[in-house]
Amino acid sequence: MKTALIVEDEFIIAMNAADLFQGAGYATVEASNADEAIRQLEGRTDIAIVFTDVRMPGSMDGLALAHIVRDRWPPVKILVTSGHHVIHDGDLPDGGVFISKPYTERAVAEAIIALAV
Repeated sequence: MKTALIVEDEFIIAMNAADLFQGAGYATVEASNADEAIRQLEGRTDIAIVFTDVRMPGSMDGLALAHIVRDRWPPVKILVTSGHHVIHDGDLPDGGVFISKPYTERAVAEAIIALAV
C-alpha cells in the first residue's frame, strides 16, 4: 500500500487530511513540521506522496521541505497547501502541485489524480 506523509502542525487539519488520503486508498503517517517529515522520509521507503502546509513551526517552511523532498527523494510526489501564501512560478519544485486552503475533498482527490500517484 502506498503511504502519504501529512505535514501539518494543526491537529484537526492533519486528521482531516489523513482521512482524505485514507479514503483515496493510502496509508498515512504524520509530521508536525518539516524536520519531523525529513526524519520520516529517511526512515521509510513506502512514502509515495508528501502533503505539506507552507506555514509551520521549525527550521523551514513547507516550500523548503518540498524542494528538499524533490532533491533527496525524486520519485516522491509533492502536494503543497496554504491559506496564507500566494504561490508564484518557481516557488514549487518541478512536478509539485499547489491547492489553497480551505480545500475540499474533491480538490485533494483531483490533485492526487493530477500527480498520477
